[in-house]
Amino acid sequence: MTDYDVLRVFCGPNGGYGNELGVVRDGSVLPERSDRQELAAKLGFSETVFVDDPERGVIDIYTPTLRLPFAGHPCVGTAWLLDVPELVTPAGVVGVRLDGEFSWIEARAEWAPPRTLRQYGTAAEVDALDVPPPGAWIYAWAWEDEAAGRIRARAFPGRDDGIDEDEATGAAALLLTDQLGRALNITQGKGSQILTAPQPHGWVEIGGRVYLERQPER
Repeated sequence: MTDYDVLRVFCGPNGGYGNELGVVRDGSVLPERSDRQELAAKLGFSETVFVDDPERGVIDIYTPTLRLPFAGHPCVGTAWLLDVPELVTPAGVVGVRLDGEFSWIEARAEWAPPRTLRQYGTAAEVDALDVPPPGAWIYAWAWEDEAAGRIRARAFPGRDDGIDEDEATGAAALLLTDQLGRALNITQGKGSQILTAPQPHGWVEIGGRVYLERQPER
């Protein structure tokens, strides 16, 4: 079995929740895309990252069914794990900033895959939603405190790949931040926390807590 680390990304203030991420630190053990896709499907995380150059931060990201040019929670988690100043993804170069409790990346909204951002009137409405049938990738959100930038959100990938709901989703948070044009404090899923902040020239910072859940014996 290929060695991989398991992280939880965008954890809550008490260290709980967060979205699991698989990271294969030595991507050279599986150089073929088909083999990477097969392992990502077998592991079953919402995303699995293969590191092709740990010093330069070159990474390759897969869901259980497809390869992604960019994704938020894999970049935040891998940036923390590798402790590098930037990551190189097929979409572009992602800036990295590690700030004590939080790990931050800087990316562009156009790098994120399309998402349907669906606003609801109250957080309670978002909490009450059932998982929709497969189809559109839906990010359901509502203001908890608009003045403070606090948002309640849930994410439904709609891919029919076993991930009915994403616990924490950086790319969707990036798109929402770009649309609203302001810093956000998002509570997503069962209790994950995502922080965002617009930056000059179309960039957006996304930050969160990362915890190492499992690492292979070395």
